[in-house]
Amino acid sequence: MSVQFARREFLAGMVAVTAAKAASRFSPMPDSNQPFRVSVINDEISQDFGHACEVVSRDFGMGWIELRGMWKKNIVNLDEKEVAEARRILEKYQLKVTDIASPLFKVDWPGAPKSKFRESGSFGANFTLEQQDEVLERAMDLAKAFQTDRVRCFDFWRLEDQAPYRAAINEKLRDAAAKAAKKGIILVLENEMACNTATAAESAKVLSAVQSPSLMLNWDPGNAAAGGEIPYPDGYNLLPKERIGHCHCKDLVKIGKGDWAPMGGGVIDWAGQFKALKRDGYRFAVSLETHWEGSGSKEESSRKSWAGMKKLLQQADAL
Repeated sequence: MSVQFARREFLAGMVAVTAAKAASRFSPMPDSNQPFRVSVINDEISQDFGHACEVVSRDFGMGWIELRGMWKKNIVNLDEKEVAEARRILEKYQLKVTDIASPLFKVDWPGAPKSKFRESGSFGANFTLEQQDEVLERAMDLAKAFQTDRVRCFDFWRLEDQAPYRAAINEKLRDAAAKAAKKGIILVLENEMACNTATAAESAKVLSAVQSPSLMLNWDPGNAAAGGEIPYPDGYNLLPKERIGHCHCKDLVKIGKGDWAPMGGGVIDWAGQFKALKRDGYRFAVSLETHWEGSGSKEESSRKSWAGMKKLLQQADAL
């Protein structure tokens, strides 16, 4: 296998982290009167986790952050010392974690044709099919360590014809959700144009088939738009609102065209989407996933995109 987890050593380290928690000064800030947990994915700013947290807390004024990769490592590859250091940094900047943005099930489905959408080493992830159960266990351990109840997942690289495999894919999601439920964890399935669930229409079908309360949707209007769907209001109106457990925020220059834009600089009606989420009682994360790099660097692009997102949230009376 290309990656060795050394999970036994990691878990031993987590025992020490948990024991130290009672003596820690880390006490997450109480939720404000804002309807959403406004956050950003840390590596959309920098691989330097300390610097990213400083920007998020002091410059962006956020109290939440989403964890995907740091120090040039995917989140599930952190060792116990790196986890302890990340916790220390979060404590310093008084940031809470929305979820673990793991790469779970971003692999080819076994026995199916190889997907033309498959990526290699996406966000530092290069895990095999055989490692996926371990990726799940590791991500859930990390969720506990970072005091969140959410782990992001996918449903395998997109197939030209997923129909012959869809029931088995749903069963795999059902099984993973059952494992998550035993640990008090919720899996949030991201609609991703490179995976088998790309749009709200496809998301609704999967959520209908997999009824577990431990599987919710990571609603990504940008990905739905890249998949050719008008995400709001058309796509959003198809979704079971009580099953939305996380939301990624990015913008697109044209429906069906994969050129990203800063928030507010594309075609997605984000003000309308934020208003609808607020109206429908959504109270979880709205997390900036910039993707667009038109300002020359990830950090500067995220700063510009956050400025646009902030205005849109204000327009929706959600900030």
